[in-house]
Amino acid sequence: MGYMKQMNINITSDFERDLLAYMKQQGLPNRSAAIRQAVHEAVQRQSSRPDFDFRSWLGAALRVPPRKKSRLLTEDDLWS
Repeated sequence: MGYMKQMNINITSDFERDLLAYMKQQGLPNRSAAIRQAVHEAVQRQSSRPDFDFRSWLGAALRVPPRKKSRLLTEDDLWS
């Protein structure tokens, strides 16, 4: 089975502050490890509930403001 090797996200300064605090609390070496662990824990919490529902996650990426100047001109540039 294939898996996603890389995922790019833009984070707010508030999220970065909280992430750094989480890294320190958990003794994690870098942001990537902290994000992987935090997402894994969130999924485990949700899926352990008998009525887990991920609908609250829908549109979460749309709540983050887009970059003012993208490196890609079109979505097709992402895949070329």
